[in-house]
Amino acid sequence: MPTDDRVKILGIWRLLTFELESQATGERESVLGNDPMGYIMFSPEGRFMAVLTGGGRKAPKTDQDQADLMKSMCAYTGMCRFEGDRWITKVDVSWHPAWVGTEQVRSFRFDEDRLHVIGAWGPSVDRPERGMSRGILTFERAK
Repeated sequence: MPTDDRVKILGIWRLLTFELESQATGERESVLGNDPMGYIMFSPEGRFMAVLTGGGRKAPKTDQDQADLMKSMCAYTGMCRFEGDRWITKVDVSWHPAWVGTEQVRSFRFDEDRLHVIGAWGPSVDRPERGMSRGILTFERAK
């Protein structure tokens, strides 16, 4: 990755869209709804953090409500490295224990003040019935 891209990605980015694309069908679904919320952050020291949630979430009233909230969020952090147009995060803390110790690979490109991100194909950790899928996300630089 050119050095200017590494510098350009540093900072905080606000989530605009989050779609999950099915490898089998090519169909896309807005898994966090039409108004997702969240941020990602790249620190100069190499730390990546993400907290993404569905819009309009409500405080849980039951244990089942609490469990269902896990399906409308994604949060993880770790040290990241850059290889061309990809960043790889070595996850050390995650909302889902299956990600701890893994490397999460994301491709990215810039379009003015927007950051477009595509995840690697893989099984959904919280919805395995979806089969192989990947996230397609758009962010804008936080102001």
